[in-house]
Amino acid sequence: MKKISTLLSAILLTSLALIGCDNKSNDQATKQNIIKVGSTGQSYPNGYKQDDKLVGFDVEVTQAIAQELGYQVEWVIAEFGGLMGQFDSGRLDTVANAVAITPARQDKYDFSNTYSFYGSQIVTHKDNKDINKLSDFKNKTIAGVLGSNHINNLKKAFPNNDVTIKTYETRDGAMYDTEYQRVDGYVNSKPILLAEIKRKNLPFKLVGEPITIEQVAFPFSKDEKGQALREKFNQAIEKLRANGTLKNLSIKYFGEDITS
Repeated sequence: MKKISTLLSAILLTSLALIGCDNKSNDQATKQNIIKVGSTGQSYPNGYKQDDKLVGFDVEVTQAIAQELGYQVEWVIAEFGGLMGQFDSGRLDTVANAVAITPARQDKYDFSNTYSFYGSQIVTHKDNKDINKLSDFKNKTIAGVLGSNHINNLKKAFPNNDVTIKTYETRDGAMYDTEYQRVDGYVNSKPILLAEIKRKNLPFKLVGEPITIEQVAFPFSKDEKGQALREKFNQAIEKLRANGTLKNLSIKYFGEDITS
């Protein structure tokens, strides 16, 4: 009886150990299938909260890519500058928030294939009769979001420091001050501006043509993990482009195709 009892105990301990290994393996597999992606959660229509749920063009594109690749997305919400800081420190796998490809960013990151195009556009209050073309902004103040490439585009468009650039942590602050004419203009992507104007019935008018056209993509770290994820994203992006998903999502959120 003593031998039988000892044998049963050994079998039980082995079974528990195997169960523990299985659970550990499952947890590890689940962890490996999660990608951490950054969004401001305040960038309509790219990534914003609706009924306490994160939605938007960039959000749905990311989720469609993740579904193709068998990943689950863990969203991390922060201001844009904070997102890029977290990405730089390795706490995010990528950022899905209309991240424009620039030479400076290409030095730091590897980008996926482009999934949308935006014109960097300036608006002013529609009652502002003194500003009707870009040159009318001379000696005026233009608002923009801190850390966005639109600030760099402004500096290039007005290389002689002809304008004062006022930066904000969030898009809402910049739009609010433009609406109440505390600043003379506001710069953002043209499709985003048109969507915001329509959504909130904002009293803005577009001034001139876009000062530049930007390509938007997902940034990845320049290491083995980043390269592998980038290649997978590229395959999924091209599949979603071919089957019309990118175009349909663009029309859903912008009313036009900005993906090609």
